[in-house]
Amino acid sequence: MPDVLPSKIHYHKQSRQLEVCFTDNSQFYYSAEYLRVHSPSAEVRGHGQQLPILQYGKQDVGITTIESAGNYALKICFDDGHDTGLYTWDYLYNIGKNHDELWQLYLQRLDEAGQKRQASQIQILEL
Repeated sequence: MPDVLPSKIHYHKQSRQLEVCFTDNSQFYYSAEYLRVHSPSAEVRGHGQQLPILQYGKQDVGITTIESAGNYALKICFDDGHDTGLYTWDYLYNIGKNHDELWQLYLQRLDEAGQKRQASQIQILEL
């Protein structure tokens, strides 16, 4: 059982921000993009790798559904089809508490890989 539990969970659809308040009176706001690129799923975390698999082009991702997973986590489904991560209370607390450091590391990795937060714009022409 985690030490700190959520006391309020609210998704602000227009701003695409998930607000989570915890029983220790801490409050975190997570953008949909931040949650997507920090998904705890094996697709993102990899299988035993030190660094997660870099996710890019997720700046405009949205959340389609949020479901409880027992009394210990949330299952968040994104509009890019990703829906396999379970965000435990401990995990949400950790990525909320360490948001600035994790976000800067993510931006640094994007830059080093020559990738962008924006999705590629591919023009499709019908002939």
